Amino acid sequence: MNTFHTVVIQGGGPVGLACAAWLLQKNPHISLTLIDRNPADDEQIQSGDQRGIALSHGSKLLLDTINAWPSNCPAIHRIHVSQVGHFGRALMTREELGQDALGHISRYRDIHLTLRKALRALGAHSPNFVWHHNADESFNTPPAACIVHAEGGLFKQQDWVESGRDYRQAALVGTVDVEHPIAHQAWERFTDEGPLALLPSHLGPNTHNLVWCASPESSQRRLALSDDEFLNELEHSFGRRQGRFTNIANRRLYDLGLNYRKEVCIDHEVWIGNAAQTLHPVAGQGLNLGLRDAYLLAEKLADLFKQRQAVTPNAVKAQLLEYAKSRQIDRRATIGITDFLARVFTSPLLPIQVSRGLALSALAWLPPVKITLAKQMMFGRR
Repeated sequence: MNTFHTVVIQGGGPVGLACAAWLLQKNPHISLTLIDRNPADDEQIQSGDQRGIALSHGSKLLLDTINAWPSNCPAIHRIHVSQVGHFGRALMTREELGQDALGHISRYRDIHLTLRKALRALGAHSPNFVWHHNADESFNTPPAACIVHAEGGLFKQQDWVESGRDYRQAALVGTVDVEHPIAHQAWERFTDEGPLALLPSHLGPNTHNLVWCASPESSQRRLALSDDEFLNELEHSFGRRQGRFTNIANRRLYDLGLNYRKEVCIDHEVWIGNAAQTLHPVAGQGLNLGLRDAYLLAEKLADLFKQRQAVTPNAVKAQLLEYAKSRQIDRRATIGITDFLARVFTSPLLPIQVSRGLALSALAWLPPVKITLAKQMMFGRR
């Protein structure tokens, strides 16, 4: 196989950008093309997606290796988990894990912009790197020894459905202000319709990112409420642990479900990030799993092409199969935990509600179980 573009990455979102950056960092002379639907200018990105995205501490350590950590990214030191109307609560702290933080919150646009900047810096020293912007569906993909699919997308906006389920939920997101905030604390409150999360925000200690998961009908109804009506309903579900809710802004809805590919590589093609699996936002694992995909794939490909020469199709296929094998445990664990939480923690059945309370209490009673779960969420499993 004699192709100039040794690796082609399709998709210029955070996972595709990160994969390209790690590839260039590990092998500056690799022949690499990135096909990006976004424009070269950052203006559109700056005015783009304002959602708060959870980044694990493990993701921070990975992104630090390519100088791609966003500024003004508040840390989570504690996570408080409970359920509405029933017993059971758990508190996870950074001290229990011996880490600087359990996680961090960044706006999607900030992580996107920071990765674009990091990739430009690495690409400036890589003679065989080509970055195609404004690439639409009519763009002709150049020949490649390996094609990496990193076009993510949101559930119900993806053109592939292989395995998974529709949770019949929507996430209502926005930012809310509170009277008496508890600094660096994230809240996960399970209701009969879905999880309700409050996360730190770049806007300051009194403002939180809100993620309220419920049926599409309930979410649409709440979207149409006046600000005062919405805040009253939110306070009824969350309580006054941080005083009254005083403001709501930027309400938006996203459909929720699970899509995942059973096989993430076929011949010389491989799928990573949301192109490989799209998760429910409970526990905030989607982007973190995708970043681990990107980092470990970059390790495999950079090593394969380190000789700066064409490789055989069989060698590419073998390396991709090795990559897929290395990701099996982490993918299965993260998909399984997320799916379990999304389904079991929304059941209205009394026996399951009691079991949920016992499970949450067990996290408090059995620190080793809590630490094992937290480490999976922070670092994944290899």
